[in-house]
Amino acid sequence: MRIEEHPILDFKRGREIHFYYNGKKIRAYEGETIAAALHAAGVKVLSKSLKLERQRGFFCGIGKCSSCLMKVNGVPNVRTCITLVKDGMIVEDNDMELPEKEYPKCKFEKIECDIAIVGGGPAGLSAAIEASQYADVLIVDENHQLGGQLIKQTHKFFGSKKQRAGTRGIEIAKILEEEARKNCRVLLNTGVIGYYDRGYHFLAAVNRVDGIIYEIKAKKIIFATGAQENMLVFEGNDLPGVYGAGGVQTLMNVYGVKPGERGIIIGAGNVGLILAYQLLQAGVKVACIVEALPKIGGYFVHAAKVRRCGIPIYTSHSIKKAYGNGRVEGAVIAKLDENWNFIEGSEKDIKCDFICLAVGLTPAIRLIAQTGATISFINEAGGWIALHNEYMETTKEGIYVAGDLANIEEASTAMIEGRIAGLHAANAIKQIPNFEEKIREYMEELEIFRQGYFGVRPKKAKEKIMERYYEKVGERRSS
Repeated sequence: MRIEEHPILDFKRGREIHFYYNGKKIRAYEGETIAAALHAAGVKVLSKSLKLERQRGFFCGIGKCSSCLMKVNGVPNVRTCITLVKDGMIVEDNDMELPEKEYPKCKFEKIECDIAIVGGGPAGLSAAIEASQYADVLIVDENHQLGGQLIKQTHKFFGSKKQRAGTRGIEIAKILEEEARKNCRVLLNTGVIGYYDRGYHFLAAVNRVDGIIYEIKAKKIIFATGAQENMLVFEGNDLPGVYGAGGVQTLMNVYGVKPGERGIIIGAGNVGLILAYQLLQAGVKVACIVEALPKIGGYFVHAAKVRRCGIPIYTSHSIKKAYGNGRVEGAVIAKLDENWNFIEGSEKDIKCDFICLAVGLTPAIRLIAQTGATISFINEAGGWIALHNEYMETTKEGIYVAGDLANIEEASTAMIEGRIAGLHAANAIKQIPNFEEKIREYMEELEIFRQGYFGVRPKKAKEKIMERYYEKVGERRSS
């Protein structure tokens, strides 16, 4: 299951180590997660549903779902998709029982900063780079490395030179991390578990790897927690081998592990189209791409590349069911009529051992909702969203959002919005020379990015967000 050759990526695996899964010795490499190592060893079932005990497998790869919860060294409910494997580690199926032994004592550390940034993806890193020129910045990320979704993107980005057009996402991640680390403090493997208003902004965060609980006091907080994969309703959608598109990219492009040998992709937006090409690069066959809409939703350049590779794209089709004995062995797709109903007799049986769902993202609002910022459902933005102004500040003063948390868009716009949030937050603490000129430049860049056909939806989303924001707060806050 491990990828040995790749046209772009060079998988420099760490030292070979071993851990134990239900008593069986498993080979792994330092620097990879428990779930990735298990997958490479052919272990596809990571958990079971509580009521019916249906088997569940790797899905999102970013710790947002519960499919990978397992018992690790006696501790239940560990998210194995973001927890690094260690030599001699004992991994077991999750029995949902509390451990009998006493939980190790934690250390407590207090941290004060001007600006705390939750999330080290493209938006969070860009906010940190901008703000750290003028303020003391702390970045907190639950993963073991910075970069967010960029660390799995092998394609070259579009847009302007300023946003590193023509550079692969994996390289942009390295550039942003290097810049951010110059002036910022960074907490990795650290999940923020709560926000509290104590007359000042306060975060509680936990590093479960090192057993540290952080009490973080900040003047401003920028939430850049990203988004999570959408699920699609169909028979067998919880079989091991049904993945979120980002989960597949994590397995392949970060850890060098194949999701399977032959798969299908549901969704012909940019993510689905790019994923198809990435699968081919990893030596994995793609049987077809299935799109419910009458036309392809992604950029023509991506669709053309996929079709040149001989991958059929079925528009006005959707998946009817996945089937298999304990894991995906095939799928049935069918044509849709104008009312989105399956047309009887149009079914196609596709033999495959995995299914990728590239059916959109939902903003991860669980933390931002704790702040008291107004949350509103805006379909064009991807779902529930924290209302914010043009400076990315929410209805809760001193609390900002950026990236996919603020609107599901491209990484390029996430980086610009991060810059805006970082600049405004820093200026609110101490006035920055030429602030108006700098912020205007970033806003003009955003406007350019949202022009054209593919900018219609995100632009409409932002218009609704701003309208509802100012209905809530009244007159515009001064910059």
